[in-house]
Amino acid sequence: MPLFFIDKWYLLLVIPGLIISIWAQIRVKSTFAKYNKIGTRSGMNGKDASIAIQQINQLNIPVETVEGSLTDHYDPRTNVIRLSQTVGTVNSIAAIGVAAHETGHALQYAEGYGPIKVRAAILPTTQFATSISPWLVFAGLLFGNEYFAYLGVILFGMVMLFQLITLPVEFNASARALNSLKTQGILTGDELVGAKKVLSAAALTYIAALLVTLLSFIRLLLLVSGRGRRNR
Repeated sequence: MPLFFIDKWYLLLVIPGLIISIWAQIRVKSTFAKYNKIGTRSGMNGKDASIAIQQINQLNIPVETVEGSLTDHYDPRTNVIRLSQTVGTVNSIAAIGVAAHETGHALQYAEGYGPIKVRAAILPTTQFATSISPWLVFAGLLFGNEYFAYLGVILFGMVMLFQLITLPVEFNASARALNSLKTQGILTGDELVGAKKVLSAAALTYIAALLVTLLSFIRLLLLVSGRGRRNR
């Protein structure tokens, strides 16, 4: 719903979810900061690790450095891995773990990994649904039009589906990352444990985002179904 529309379900459902999401964001930043101060025995930085993982998998994808912190991503449209300044040029457990994770996404696309293909296919619909669904529900409730309201709820469900599909995509990329780092000896022992903690903390942000969307979906459904019962 538009942010100015506050109701009891927003307070009871969405606010607690947002608090959990903020906690997850704080945790990933603190975990990253902790392990980004610890160098590795290999001496590699994030970019080095990405290139090494690519070579063993017969890939040759450009690795670029972008501004910011934790702005790392793989861009399938241009087939480029972009690593932030705190990852690409830094020799640390956290930097190598994050770089390996983004390289894991590149491997997913190269291999035609099913869930990531589904996620890419529904992305345009999800973007449209994200922008219009709350307003459809709001307009439906305001003007007493159940069809508009339920259409908004259904479209919002697409957002939830997208985030649900995102979970196995992210978990798989992290699993690929940790396996590559271990088998290639880029990280060993306690370094691998640290990298796993960084990637696990990052995974919590996706779980928290799905939780917020689920609670928001339940809120919208309760609002629409409640208004519908009152109008009968």
